[in-house]
Parts: sequence; structure tokens; C-alpha cells
Amino acid sequence: MYKPAGVPLDGLLRVKLLHEEREALRLADLEGLTQAEAAKRMGVSRSTFQRIISHGRRQVAMALCGGHALQVEGGTFQVLPRPRGPRQRHPHRQSQA
Repeated sequence: MYKPAGVPLDGLLRVKLLHEEREALRLADLEGLTQAEAAKRMGVSRSTFQRIISHGRRQVAMALCGGHALQVEGGTFQVLPRPRGPRQRHPHRQSQA
């Protein structure tokens, strides 16, 4: 659950983000995969991936812009544990000096 700091959860609207939407965001926006690559990794068609990521981005924007809580839950996608080891540096992030 992600929520605005200093605001009690019981006073916030909860916006649901499905596990597969979170995974689509991770693959496309953090790993930088194309939609075709991310769809293949998730085992869905490219058009299905497009629908998943569009809805996920809309949910995140609604939570952030509206000051709502973002709750990750449900869905049909199984999230596998990430492999251990050194993290790869994200190609779009700039190092902080």
C-alpha cells in the first residue's frame, strides 16, 4: 500500500493496481523493454499488454494526482521472485553526485 505521507489511510480513497499492471510498469518503465518484449516476457499478446499497461498507468496517475492510496493486489498474473545478485543500472537514470 502506498499513500500520501501524513494522511490517515482510513480517510483515503483506495485505487487498485493489479499485480499484472505493476509487472507491466516494471518491465516497460523500469527495465525499458519494448511492448513486444514485455508482452512476450509476461506471456500475453502485445495488444493485451497495451491494455494492461494503459490501465496501470491510469491507476497510478489517478492515485498520485488525486492524493489517493495505491493498493497493489489481485489479478491473474503470478509474480516470480527476482533473481538475487547485483542490480543492473537503469540506462535512463543519472548518477547522483
